[in-house]
Amino acid sequence: MKITANRTTFLSELQLVGRAASTRTSIAALGGILIETGEGNAALAATDAELALRSNVELEVEQPGRVLLPARLLMEIVRALDGESVTLEHRPDQGHVAVMSERAEFHIRTLPAEDFPRLPDPGEGGMALAGDVFSATVERVAKAASRDETRPVLTGILVSMAEGRLRMVATDSYRLSVKETALDNGAATEFQANIPARTLQEAGRLVRETSADQVTLAAQDNQIVFGIDRVLLSSRLIDGQFPNYERLLPDSFEHEVRVSRPELAGVVRRVGLMAQRNSPLRMRFEEGTLTVSAQTPDIGEAVESIPVPFQGEQLEIGFNPAFLQDGLESVESDDVQIKLISPVRPGLLEAAGDSDADGRFLYLIMPVRLNV
Repeated sequence: MKITANRTTFLSELQLVGRAASTRTSIAALGGILIETGEGNAALAATDAELALRSNVELEVEQPGRVLLPARLLMEIVRALDGESVTLEHRPDQGHVAVMSERAEFHIRTLPAEDFPRLPDPGEGGMALAGDVFSATVERVAKAASRDETRPVLTGILVSMAEGRLRMVATDSYRLSVKETALDNGAATEFQANIPARTLQEAGRLVRETSADQVTLAAQDNQIVFGIDRVLLSSRLIDGQFPNYERLLPDSFEHEVRVSRPELAGVVRRVGLMAQRNSPLRMRFEEGTLTVSAQTPDIGEAVESIPVPFQGEQLEIGFNPAFLQDGLESVESDDVQIKLISPVRPGLLEAAGDSDADGRFLYLIMPVRLNV
């Protein structure tokens, strides 16, 4: 194989695909980027066995071929080179690839290309979603997905489509995010899968980076394949039963309070600075006032009040400040509706009235028990 490419363009594609290469593995092939020539282009691919990225880059093909090279080293070399173009020449008799630009020449030992996993084919058909709708929906629910690998089913986002609506659900058992959006194309195809949150976040990132108008997705066996502009992203699906989240949502609430979302988010952010060492953020609702406070022994305390249209007996409830901040940032409306039952029952955040124009969003958060 011998190829010559614009160095900046080639590096950009290497960096994109290289995000899927493993940095911690005993299988050398999973730390590499596979380069395979086509007609006036080369396909680049990398995978860590859980997630895979593939892309194409236009270049000059002098000799066709297929080679697997260490991802990080290749990217560092191409980034460090001077010159507008870079040439890669595979010399199988010497077991290396020469990377050349202007007066510089590097020799990189190849990895066994036959060990590179076979990646799923996107196949025919698939479902299409508007890129901005997909990306925004992922961004608003992904924070609630668990990072605890001992409970793998909670590290995913339940994605479903039915009756022309897209729904994504994530929970780490401490909070629950549900985002439902009407699809412009009114897609009639029904679909449901538990997709790793990391995969969906990477897909959303690609949508923003490529300004893709459309995302296609197709499930096959235990794999999901996304088509985003020129990039293919594939990933395993998560086995196991996702929690019946609808049972977690209370049927009714004792209190519903409408608050300025930016104002409350600012208070939570400021007062939360004093909620350290797992200390809760306290929210005391009383006639016409919400008082937010936090205290950490040996560090300090903070308190701030804002006017709210609360009526009835005083209610004080505690929340994890980071979880509460995530929920307030995800609502994306001028006003937020806070729905409460009691200090030991979960609270709900959602856009007040019809201000969540792009679809319904719910954020359920478990309280933290307060020491009197």
